[in-house]
This record gives sequence, C-alpha cells and structure tokens, in this order.
Amino acid sequence: MKYDVKDIRLAREGQLRIEWANESMPVLNRIRKRFEKKKPLQGIRVGACLHVTTETASLMQTLKAGGAQPYLCASNPLSTQDDVAASLVKNDKIPVFAIKGEDNKTYYRHIHAVLDTLPHFTMDDGADLVSTLHSDRQDLIDEVRGGTEETTTGIIRLRSMAKDGVLKYPIIAVNDAQTKHLFDNRYGTGQSTMDGIIRSTNRLMAGANFVVCGYGWCGRGLAMRARGMGAHVIVTEVDPVAALEAVMDGFVVMPIARAVRIGDFFCTVTGNINVIRKEHFTLMKDGAIIANSGHFNVELDLEGLKSLTRTVKKMRPFVEQHLLKNGRRVNLLGDGRLINLAAAEGHPSSVMDMSFANQALSIEYMVKAYRNLKQDVYPVPEAIDRQIAKEKLAAMGMTIDRLTQEQKRYLVSWSMGT
Repeated sequence: MKYDVKDIRLAREGQLRIEWANESMPVLNRIRKRFEKKKPLQGIRVGACLHVTTETASLMQTLKAGGAQPYLCASNPLSTQDDVAASLVKNDKIPVFAIKGEDNKTYYRHIHAVLDTLPHFTMDDGADLVSTLHSDRQDLIDEVRGGTEETTTGIIRLRSMAKDGVLKYPIIAVNDAQTKHLFDNRYGTGQSTMDGIIRSTNRLMAGANFVVCGYGWCGRGLAMRARGMGAHVIVTEVDPVAALEAVMDGFVVMPIARAVRIGDFFCTVTGNINVIRKEHFTLMKDGAIIANSGHFNVELDLEGLKSLTRTVKKMRPFVEQHLLKNGRRVNLLGDGRLINLAAAEGHPSSVMDMSFANQALSIEYMVKAYRNLKQDVYPVPEAIDRQIAKEKLAAMGMTIDRLTQEQKRYLVSWSMGT
C-alpha cells in the first residue's frame, strides 16, 4: 500500500486521539453501524482532499465500513495531524498522503497521488482536488461519477466552474446544508479560531480590540466567541445586509481602513482575496496580531507585507514577527493559513459529527443518483439534512413536538382564516 506520512510510529498516539473524537460523534457512529451491515459503498473508490484530523479519520473509517476504499490527502499544508495520518495507514489500511508543514510541491504531489488511484467520487475541502483534476489530470475525469465539497470557498470555485460550463461531473455542496454551516461554520469556527489564536499567542482577549473581517456564518461565530472572552469586537464587511446584521447584533462596524488603526487582533473569514492589504499593514498599531481562518491564505496580502518588512523574527511556534520599515511590528500567525488548524486542532468533534454525517450520506446518495444528475452543483437533499438534525437531537437526549393532523391540514389550507 502506497502512502506518505511523517512517521508511521506515531500511529498508537493517533489511534487514541481518534477514539477520543469518536466518543463525541454519535451521528456518524450510527451511520457507520448501518454502513457495516448494508455496505452501500461496496467497491467504490473515494478520493478525499480534507484536513487530516481526528474527525476526518472517523469519516474515513465510516466510508470504509460502507465498503468504499478511501484515499486521503490534506486540503491545507498546515492542517495535518501527523499521528492521525499514521494511524489511518497502520490501523485502518487507508492510504494517506499528508505531512504537516509540507511545501507546495509536496502538497500537489499528494493531490496527484490520490488522483492516481482513479477515484469514482471526490470529496473536497476547498476544491483543490477538483480543480487539479480539471486542469492537470483531465484524462481521469471520465472515471469520476460525482463528488462533494465541504467549504464555502470550494463551493464558490465550483459554482464558477459550473457557470462557465467546465465542471465535468455533479457535486453536492455539503457546506450549504443547514446542519453544516449553521453549526460547523458558526460554533466550530468560532471556538477553534479563538483556540488557535490563544494557543499561538497566549495573549489576553479581555479589553482588546478584535477585528473580524467578514460577517458570514464563520464571522458570526468568531465575533460571538471573541465578545464572550471580553474583547471589543469590530466587524468589517462589504455586504450591507451582513453589516446591518452585525450592527443589530451589537457590534461596531467600520471599513477596514479605519479598523486597522485601532485593532489589536485581526482575523479574516471572508473567502476572498487580499482583504488586509499592503496599505493596511502600514497603518497598524505596533504589535498588532493578524490571523486568517478562511480556507486559503490569500485573504492576507502576504507579498505586500513582505515588501514592507525589514526583518522577520520567529517569536513563538506559529508567530512570525515582521519589523516593518516604519519601525512598527506586525505579528503574523500560522503563515496566514487556517489558524484553527495550523496552531490548534480544528473544530470540536461534536460539531464535525454533523458535517461529516452530511459527507457520508451525500456520498451514499451520489452512488445511487449520479446517473440522473447534470454536471452542476447541488444542495444536500433536505431529507438528509433533517435526518441528521433528528439523530443529533436523539443522541443529545432531546425530543421535540410533532404536528397534529389538524395542524398539518391548516398548513396546507387556504380557506381556514381568522
């Protein structure tokens, strides 16, 4: 079996961490038990480009329980947990091509290694696997039947491909499921991003000015958690509706050009490019801390920062201090990559339980339905979304009401009024 991990001897430590994560993933565990009996993915090869974490390991185990053969590479050079990668290879016989800190050349070599396995279905987080397949490995596209995409960033790319008529197979937008973005993006990103920033800096949040760039679901969660730790939260936005919502939620909203003059912490969560730019770095307070929790590090103008820098000093793991030519210091966290995975462990397992349940059930759906789907981006079927919500509630010991027959009739009637 081919694989490329940092050290296979880390497998035992990784196995224990995977077991710990599984204890907080009841929905995925229920799906796995059914998959073990029914084998709905029998004979299917799945090429996955995801963050190689304990929760991802649980998803890979679930796919294999269903009869699939998964192949896994990292969707970010800094997001791999090396002990988890080793455990998947040694204990689950799942080929993994991922090493934390790998350079870009190795990163794409690993993506090609997964594509070399001729996957029937792709499972992406950021669309690097799909875009590589469509650009450099077009000879393999006929083998692919469908796929799924985990993130907002990836879905933006895929919808652009579909609009331009270049997407060659159907893909389900897992991120758009309510049981994904309403929870993973908000509560998962909020907690894990704060975790990564605090682990890497050990700085106090209370009383600090914390600038959140972008008020989508990830930004909402991050702003909520930063305020909960006592920070004064400032939101920057380009969407007037999102900006209005941030104001109504009690946050100060202003342009980034103003925010850079007063912020102590900055974190981008927009899915766009060059949100904090060269002209912004020069205006920052001495000692400002900048991070990114969007999928790609392009949210920060790192080349612009480099051009302003006199010297660079590594102050702590994941903290790179740039002494600018104007004499001020700007601290870059995690090379500008996903700080919640670069310096921490990513989202809590109980949140990823729902996200990866969506992945598993969407692949099962794709296996049955791909022949009837056009080359487009599709939402997660509502029935899957509701099933996951019901199972999560049941796992939490919660019950809810049901509509009476009278209420059902009322909801579909136009003749019953006041």
